[in-house]
Amino acid sequence: MQHYISALFVATAMVADPSWAADHSKHGKDGAADPAATLVATPADREKRWMESLAKPSLAITASFDEKGRLWLANISGQHVYVSYSDDRGATRSAPVKVNAEPEYVLGDGENRPKIIARKGVIYVSYTQGLAKPMTGDIRFSRSTDGGKSFSAPLTVNDNHEIISHRFDSMAVNGKGHVYIAWLDKRDQSAAEKNGEKYNGAATYYAMSDDGGMSFRRNIKIADHVCECCRTAMAVDTDGYPVVTWRHIYDTNIRDHALVKLDGKMAPVRVSRENWNIAACPHHGPSLSIATDGIYHAAWFSNAPERHGLFYAYSSDKGRNFSTPLNFGNFEAQPSRPYVLSLGSRVYLVWKEFDGESSGILGMSSGDGGKSWSAPKKLAVTSDVSDWPLLIGESNLTYLSWNTKNEGCRLIEFGVEKK
Repeated sequence: MQHYISALFVATAMVADPSWAADHSKHGKDGAADPAATLVATPADREKRWMESLAKPSLAITASFDEKGRLWLANISGQHVYVSYSDDRGATRSAPVKVNAEPEYVLGDGENRPKIIARKGVIYVSYTQGLAKPMTGDIRFSRSTDGGKSFSAPLTVNDNHEIISHRFDSMAVNGKGHVYIAWLDKRDQSAAEKNGEKYNGAATYYAMSDDGGMSFRRNIKIADHVCECCRTAMAVDTDGYPVVTWRHIYDTNIRDHALVKLDGKMAPVRVSRENWNIAACPHHGPSLSIATDGIYHAAWFSNAPERHGLFYAYSSDKGRNFSTPLNFGNFEAQPSRPYVLSLGSRVYLVWKEFDGESSGILGMSSGDGGKSWSAPKKLAVTSDVSDWPLLIGESNLTYLSWNTKNEGCRLIEFGVEKK
């Protein structure tokens, strides 16, 4: 199993995009490309497959609760992002509203999806626009100040406008209404290539808006040499500053995870030490949640020879040090897409597994801040293609949000935080 997955990742790296290579959102059923075919892809083949991937329908739906318990959803249809809401936990929805009035390609594959946050009556949306050249994109942002009835014309957040990769964004909004967006950016690789120099991977950048999303400040680089196709993750700390985590490239090609708080005081620290040495991008980013007590909770995937599968760890000192990672999931069932959410002292984990016939979402919970965990339980299954699992919280309730081709978007109650 381990060698099979690694082979697919190598093939994926040769085309540098998840759209036509190993897709864990599908888990085997029509989900994996032929490695030999991707290894010999010509530039024309890559362009054709890229355009096919841009036109392909997406199952990516992102859900989020606002302070009043209204559920907000963002999805892709055609060349538009749509937002709708539900006041009955998803049983019925409002008529969808277009975010981008003008059509554009919107990336909705395994590592790209629209993000949506609702705070104090403002709806914030970020997404990645796919451009004409293979594996290129721009980071886009829009907001609604009238309760989701209309959205501002999307603006491009990245201030480098080369037709290169600015993709794999994450977004957070703090209590002051400051909007932060982080993403993976290849402007430094592009500059190096123009100078005849080598540059491994991409860089991580972020931008901040202090006017509620009307405009963004200049882009700031977080780190050089990061894994170019593993999505970023972001969460807001108790002091209002966001924390970003990503898969970093250590030494020549060790691809483990790093983390930094965007307060200007902290240098990036290493989160994981599986020492996964691979000259490829796994297309498998991390998950991050910060509890109200300031504990950081992280989950990720690795396929290192000695330590592989899914991992969870927590930090009690603002990310400077992490607990010994917990290895979870059944590796023989291709565990993927771990997602972590903390509500007070309770922490929840979900992930996807494939038994050869169907994909299932498993979950487990901790009542003591991640120190001990319940036995895994299966929360939902599907026999066809599906999105990855997400966790969202409302008051003291935790829900699994999962969209599948057969069953549609489901909101499944997972746990209750005891007060």
